[in-house]
Amino acid sequence: MSDFLIGGDLPVRRIGFGAMHLSGDPRDTAITVARRAVELGVNLIDTAYLYGGGANEELLAEALHPYPQDLVLTTKVGVARTGPQGEWKIDGRPAVLREQVDGALRRLRTDRIELLQLHRIDPETLLADQVGTLAELRAAGKIGRIGLSEISVTELDQARSIVDIASVQNRYNVLDREHEPVLDACARAGIAFLPWRPVAAGSAGAPGSPDVAGRVAAVAAELDATATQVALAWLLGHSPVILPIPGTTRVAHLEENVAAGRIRLSDEQQARLSS
Repeated sequence: MSDFLIGGDLPVRRIGFGAMHLSGDPRDTAITVARRAVELGVNLIDTAYLYGGGANEELLAEALHPYPQDLVLTTKVGVARTGPQGEWKIDGRPAVLREQVDGALRRLRTDRIELLQLHRIDPETLLADQVGTLAELRAAGKIGRIGLSEISVTELDQARSIVDIASVQNRYNVLDREHEPVLDACARAGIAFLPWRPVAAGSAGAPGSPDVAGRVAAVAAELDATATQVALAWLLGHSPVILPIPGTTRVAHLEENVAAGRIRLSDEQQARLSS
């Protein structure tokens, strides 16, 4: 499986790991899964401040620090417990973003976050203030590259007029292609597209679109693979900028996901799932 250069200069393998669900697991199990991901060659791990208010970041540091030289831990900021009753809300105010980046640096035990993503655009704060703050943090050496999450093509264009954008993280999978225009925009610009929820329930055999889920199951039978592996392989073949980050709390599922990188769909199989 070939590497992708995020931002044109940061090499990562094309199947990463989403660490969100590890926060709900017994700590020893979560640490085992995180370490096994790195053993399998995964070198892009996605976390966020939202995942346990920084607890997920701390868990990854406990499991993996000191980090392998090629490991990229990407985290997200811009959601905080600043709602009227102390609840979580989208909050992209510059002071909040700066505080969360400094906190992530401490929790991850690093002096630089190579890829920092804005978890959501805050509609109550000027976009220029949000991405401008991240640009200032990049200039200060605290972050290396800037990414966005759950955005439209218009928002991506607006952000790119202010600062270089290295990645986009939107919901996307074989059953849910709402953000195909965003993916197309990323492909044209060479921007990494990290689909969250890269494996839809239906493609793994649970309720979903019966037609597409059935096609996934049929291709899986042809390749002696699982439906999950076929769904991931389809993503890898669908666009060269896609970097799936499937998450799991089980080592067996992790190994299944990583092995999807070795599966090659024929042109006919790829087209059958894409049509």
